[in-house]
Amino acid sequence: MKHPVDVHVGKRVRHRRWMVGMTQQQLGDIVGIKFQQIQKYETGMNRVSASRLWDIAQALDVSISFFFEGFEAAESEGSAPEAAESNQRGDLLADKEALELVRSYYSIPETQRRRLFDLARVLSDVA
Repeated sequence: MKHPVDVHVGKRVRHRRWMVGMTQQQLGDIVGIKFQQIQKYETGMNRVSASRLWDIAQALDVSISFFFEGFEAAESEGSAPEAAESNQRGDLLADKEALELVRSYYSIPETQRRRLFDLARVLSDVA
């Protein structure tokens, strides 16, 4: 059975890997393991050891705490209806299309990105 911490850490590994545009194979090569093991970590099927998490954090250029961010909030929300909505929003970054959109957004020059952000904010207020 998957432990909620392992699932959360795995999602955060996948999220960060996608944000930096790295494949499972590339991350596995850097860390010194097969890509299948990265898949198992990302799904929470296998628990990541402390030393392996350290290696992954170094490869993805984040602190160890990055992988645990948001876990306490998700746990404290319990089973209330708001929790389901919050979890759905939290899983937004697990969606490949959403991650691709975020990655593309940050590749836009800053001045244009700011204008796009303002446009998106206006459009979302209208909807």
